[in-house]
Amino acid sequence: MNTVEWSDALLLDFEPMDAVHREFVDLLALAQGAPDEALAKAWSAVVEHTVQHFGREDAWMRKTRFASAENHILQHRVVLNVLREGSVLAQAGRLAEVREMAGELAVWFAKHTQSLDAALALHMRREPASVATSAGGGAARRAAGHHTARPPH
Repeated sequence: MNTVEWSDALLLDFEPMDAVHREFVDLLALAQGAPDEALAKAWSAVVEHTVQHFGREDAWMRKTRFASAENHILQHRVVLNVLREGSVLAQAGRLAEVREMAGELAVWFAKHTQSLDAALALHMRREPASVATSAGGGAARRAAGHHTARPPH
């Protein structure tokens, strides 16, 4: 399985995005390493976080009229639908499929971050007054009952 791990290659030099991305990586890593009895809860935390994460980015793109917003927002919507499908699979006990989905999500996230999110981060650095810089991190992890240290970067 493809595992997720934080690395400097995921840094975008826009702290509101970098903080949320670190949290996403933490949560996905927890899901990937979760024992069977904890996988559904861990996956739910990934989904909850991602709804907020994508919602924030989508709002930034709309507010600042980001040129590539339509494609980026569509990709978010598709991924959220897949994540929600993973929740249904987890509740049905189809854990191998959820674990496979988590591995594919790790690969997708790295590519998405280094392409679409990199362009958005560059745009947002040019629009600093358009965004509250609060990343709001930690809510999904706390809701899931997880408290992890951030990997060194």
